[in-house]
Amino acid sequence: MGSCAKPILSCSEAVDPSAIVKLFISAIRFATSSPPEWMHDLKASAQQQLDYLLTEDEDAPLLIADDEVKSEAKQYTGNTELFQMYLSDLLWASQILMKLESVGDFIATWVELSPKMVKIPEQAFSGSSSTAIKLKVLEVTGKVLDAIVYGKVILSTGKRLQMIEIWLPFVRSVKWAVDLSTSDEDNEMLLKFDREMWQSLESSFVLTILTLPSTKQPEILIEWLESKCARYPDLTDAFELWCYRSKVARRKLGFVEAP
Repeated sequence: MGSCAKPILSCSEAVDPSAIVKLFISAIRFATSSPPEWMHDLKASAQQQLDYLLTEDEDAPLLIADDEVKSEAKQYTGNTELFQMYLSDLLWASQILMKLESVGDFIATWVELSPKMVKIPEQAFSGSSSTAIKLKVLEVTGKVLDAIVYGKVILSTGKRLQMIEIWLPFVRSVKWAVDLSTSDEDNEMLLKFDREMWQSLESSFVLTILTLPSTKQPEILIEWLESKCARYPDLTDAFELWCYRSKVARRKLGFVEAP
């Protein structure tokens, strides 16, 4: 092919795995930093490329996560003191940690901080800013619930019940407020939180409720049926399945007790 092709071929050579790890660590440090405003586009680009490195599409992921990579990711995505200010970063961090299969600590921290997280938007913000923060909080919570529902992390019954008791009223009140929003600023913001996200949240709530003991589910369903905001989340599927399971359980118990 001649000497002219050498520069082109050199660009296609396999990259040293250690160089990939070093680049990943440098990029994740930058992607979770607080750069000046003029560097925000660079930060967003770093986050996108890190996600791409870990994505399995038609090609295998470029980076295979070992203990060093997972440890570094936890260190730079687990600063809970910055939750309020960096919710967008946390949403991105949760996606990265899930791809690294190292999301346990993040989930445990979010569950632990949930009682505080539902209060922050009201206490620290007002008007459309409060709504925007609530929606961003719900995005992160949606990722956490997805991880719980699909078994990426195992939580005790008490922790799962806590998530329902804390976040179900919160998401219900946010959806109700969103439906009443009329300003152009609110509408533009709400377009970003699309129907698919609301449906995903609703599905996660239903599936999480169904993992709870049958004795705990009626309390949640009664509260839902008596709520003025019962339309969302719609827990009909959970209600119907609880009724079916309860009848089957009673029938089986009757067979056992029959003489």
